[in-house]
Amino acid sequence: MSLTGNRFLILPTPPPRASFRASPGGVTSSSAVNNCRVLSLTRWNPIASTRRRLVPVRAIDSDIPHPIKEYEKWDAWTAKFSGGANGMLTGLLGNLSLLSYFAKKREKEAAVVQTLGVISTYVVLVQLTMAGAMPVQYFVATSAVVTVGLVLNCLFYFGKLGTTVWGLWEDFITVGGLSVLPQIMWSTFVPLVPNSILPGATAFVIAVAAVIMARTGKLSEEGVRFVGSLSGWTATLMFMWMPVSQMWTNFLNPDNIKGLSPITMVLAMMGNGLMIPQALFIRDLMWFTGSMWATLFYGYGNILCLYMLNCTSKSFFAAATIGLISWIGLALWRDATAYGHNSPFRSLKELVFGP
Repeated sequence: MSLTGNRFLILPTPPPRASFRASPGGVTSSSAVNNCRVLSLTRWNPIASTRRRLVPVRAIDSDIPHPIKEYEKWDAWTAKFSGGANGMLTGLLGNLSLLSYFAKKREKEAAVVQTLGVISTYVVLVQLTMAGAMPVQYFVATSAVVTVGLVLNCLFYFGKLGTTVWGLWEDFITVGGLSVLPQIMWSTFVPLVPNSILPGATAFVIAVAAVIMARTGKLSEEGVRFVGSLSGWTATLMFMWMPVSQMWTNFLNPDNIKGLSPITMVLAMMGNGLMIPQALFIRDLMWFTGSMWATLFYGYGNILCLYMLNCTSKSFFAAATIGLISWIGLALWRDATAYGHNSPFRSLKELVFGP
């Protein structure tokens, strides 16, 4: 201050130059951050201060929200969509194989269920393709297979298709099913096992050889019947493997199961459970095995996981358990009564070993 009354402009003293050295995690040191705050408060060199704030920081190196995190999140979701598309293709092949199996046995209700499964799965694939999660060329090939499969099964069911064409279709789904199933089982445990196409390629060669031998008369009559039943069994095993894969995923990442709906799992349990009585009554071991497995492991197994992780109430779990036990018991009791057996275990014995 001057004695003559002149007014002096007092500027803030410039802070010492900070050393902005980035830490290994990409975050500046605390002293540098404090100096930035001083610069901001005193408005010293605002251009330099703004430039520091605009330096991009990788989202994986900072806890501060950044638009790039949305990109990474969507990238993760698109990867899940792609994985979902592969899973849908597996389910679609299983539905087509079982549709052919039930159409050949003239099981109208079961064939309708599998047809609805094919259509509903195809609708999901259409949505995945529109979202860009499924390559267009794969979708076109899948559409061709679905169209041909539905048309051939419909014509065969109503007696409008020759045995030669039907035999070629059966060979196709047999080779496809046997090739896909081992590959799915192997891929479930990646990266615990090396990522390889060897299981699928090996199964493909074996399936082609088995079909050729069956068609050229190189197998016995029993062997031909065995090859003819392979498509149905591989389709059943595909659906049986789905809950195994789901449970393995839940074991590795328990948080994933929180996204499941208990009501959806109950509906899955009920849908598969409703087919148990018919499969038992006509003594179809393959159908019974697939329905029982899906009911116990896919439906009830996931309900049990939800309950253990406190994702559903005790009363809901108890109701599902009581309902499942009651339904299976009722099916066994009514089947034994219909056949005049004294014990429901007699029906199970006939199912496995024959009358």
